[in-house]
Amino acid sequence: MPTYIYAITGAGHPLPLDGLHGVGDPPAELRTLRTDRLAAVVSDAPDGLRAKRRDVLAHQAVLETLMEKGATLPMRFGLVGPGDEEVIAALEREADAYEQRLGELDGQVEYNLKAARDEDDLLREIMAESDEVRRLSERSRPQGSQEDQLALGELVAREVSARHSREAEEVTGRLAGAATRSSAAEPGPQHFLNLSFLVPRAETDAFVAAVRREAELRGDAYTYTLTGPLPPYSFV
Repeated sequence: MPTYIYAITGAGHPLPLDGLHGVGDPPAELRTLRTDRLAAVVSDAPDGLRAKRRDVLAHQAVLETLMEKGATLPMRFGLVGPGDEEVIAALEREADAYEQRLGELDGQVEYNLKAARDEDDLLREIMAESDEVRRLSERSRPQGSQEDQLALGELVAREVSARHSREAEEVTGRLAGAATRSSAAEPGPQHFLNLSFLVPRAETDAFVAAVRREAELRGDAYTYTLTGPLPPYSFV
């Protein structure tokens, strides 16, 4: 039977699983797979698993409980292995790498930051600062050629992309000192930044304060969305 994997820990990590349950309907029973150096918390994988709220919360509760007791490698929701024997073989084969990563993540949590900028505000800035955009804008109205309109659209798109990239680099640089590491992901269409930070658990208040200062510095045209603390998915 396929094995659903919640997390990997060191062999000596406390595994207080009483009162917790796994994913599925009815909820699967949690169990542990062990080697001399590592342990994995798993359950049987239910058929047709979907990311329903009940199952996502069950997965999250297991991770939070384990993380309270020490370094934990959290697996993302829905990770399934072929079976218990294959999971144990992977623990034995990758023991050095897993132990190194457990050491890196000990006492750390993840925060995710997304940032967006009001589109009209950005376009006003581009119009004010780019002579070429203003020139093409004048030529494309009211009876400008289609060629001019296309050129204007392409130029504005390049300017937007360049400014988004520059602002993302600036934000990343200013917050880098408040975190252990960062990991960038592709931002959605409404954002110019999608960045995860690895933060020492003891320094989360300072990190949140640094993000608030950054948001205040940028002003009302920007929207910052900070989510966390989370299990350090992005750094496993």
